[in-house]
Amino acid sequence: MDSKEEKKAWSIVKRAQSFTHAFRGMYVFVRTTENFLVIHLPIYIILVILGFYFHISSFEWISLVFTIGFMLISEVFNTAFEIDIDLTSPEYHPYARDTKDVAAAAVVLSGFLAVIVSLIIFLPKILIMI
Repeated sequence: MDSKEEKKAWSIVKRAQSFTHAFRGMYVFVRTTENFLVIHLPIYIILVILGFYFHISSFEWISLVFTIGFMLISEVFNTAFEIDIDLTSPEYHPYARDTKDVAAAAVVLSGFLAVIVSLIIFLPKILIMI
């Protein structure tokens, strides 16, 4: 039987390995998703710069951060589904296509949400400047 110290050390190693796998997953996501570096990341940077420029409120920052996070998470899930479908259904199948399309729809819907939240936050501030 293992001692408490050995079990605790094993648990710490397992936790460290979990983070290693998660960071590898983020690396795979960035490397396999062209939209992230070309479209998403520049838009997120612009939104953060606009947030600092317009001195948005704490609530607006929370809304912006959650919206960006939601967009990222939906894109990560979409990428995971695509990788899985490509592995499990390498030849064309209508259900595989449907699964990929539904996952892509989640990204589009979260993008619409991001646009709406961004307009609610920034449009009044931009209109005041005009």
